[in-house]
Amino acid sequence: MAKNLYVGNLSFDTQEDSLRSLFSQYGEIKSVNIIMDRDTGRSRGFGFVEMENDDAAEAAIAALNGGEFEGRNLRVNEARPKTDGGRSRNRRF
Repeated sequence: MAKNLYVGNLSFDTQEDSLRSLFSQYGEIKSVNIIMDRDTGRSRGFGFVEMENDDAAEAAIAALNGGEFEGRNLRVNEARPKTDGGRSRNRRF
């Protein structure tokens, strides 16, 4: 079963291809998504990597969490499920 990983503290210059290359050392990658700011188009400094199986995901977490990549110490852990509790820009008070 696929496992989605949160990858934080990314360099703002990190590209999806380089992140895919880093994680592919530990197993097959299903998808890579670096989150971009919708106003500026710049990376927000975090993203998600979906790995094909749990063993590969656990190996990647163990090897990469706290490790240096492109000048930054990564934070890698299992992604939490998305919730509906997010803020809305269209709130009226």
